[in-house]
Amino acid sequence: MMATIALAVLTGLPAQPAGELKLTNVRTTIGELGPARDATKLLPGDVLFIAYDIDGISIDGEGVARYTMAMEVINAAGTRILPPPNEPKVEPREMVEFVPLRGNKMPARAFVTIGLDQPAGSYTCKLVVTDTKSKTTGNLSLKFEVAKKEFGVVAVYTTYDQRGELSAPTAGQVGQTIYVQFSIAAFERDVKTKQPDVEVVCQIFDDKNAATLVTPRKHIQDAKALQTVKETDGAFALQFPMFMNRPGKFVVEITAEDRVTKKKTSYKLPVTVASAN
Repeated sequence: MMATIALAVLTGLPAQPAGELKLTNVRTTIGELGPARDATKLLPGDVLFIAYDIDGISIDGEGVARYTMAMEVINAAGTRILPPPNEPKVEPREMVEFVPLRGNKMPARAFVTIGLDQPAGSYTCKLVVTDTKSKTTGNLSLKFEVAKKEFGVVAVYTTYDQRGELSAPTAGQVGQTIYVQFSIAAFERDVKTKQPDVEVVCQIFDDKNAATLVTPRKHIQDAKALQTVKETDGAFALQFPMFMNRPGKFVVEITAEDRVTKKKTSYKLPVTVASAN
């Protein structure tokens, strides 16, 4: 994980005829395609996804949308922290999207990665989008809070693939598999081995709050783990596969214990499985 705030942009799909450019339906989400989440208490090491619609975007007859995007993060004092104040502002990024359904609305995503050493406090992410063809511009400003650094489950998101490259919603239908990707941050290291000693347990609960696994999936991250954690790393990533064999509403609960400090933390992720019929 990075030691300072980092930011990036992801784009999505379309929907409707043209006019003034606006960034609408702004919300913070779990992962790129997940449900809404609270942005008031992000832990260092977490990732904040910002979802919004580019409303009024020009999409040509070949289904191509061209626009530029620029983003910055400032702190409560109004000081730009990203890009760093001692560096020039990043030039707007040129974006080209193939939107075969056309229309003039396109969902998009941006994300902010909170550094492991980021000071606690209030921050604001500012985003500016300009339609290359019409030259119209839309912008948004979203505030978020970074909490004091502490042991926690962070950067939770879901994907279709084990490597964590193909974003998935926290919903699907019977027969699909999604992977719950997450990281454990701000652990202490064993004095002798210089490795973390963290026990991670993943359990699933149904809509009646009954555990689906008699024996939950467990992982021990210590000096005996298959992959050790570099001394320069303040977090390590794990994943939990979820094969969706029956419909219903479920909750994936990730519980972690730092066995060096005896601290415990947990994270609950709702997942909905629809019938394949």
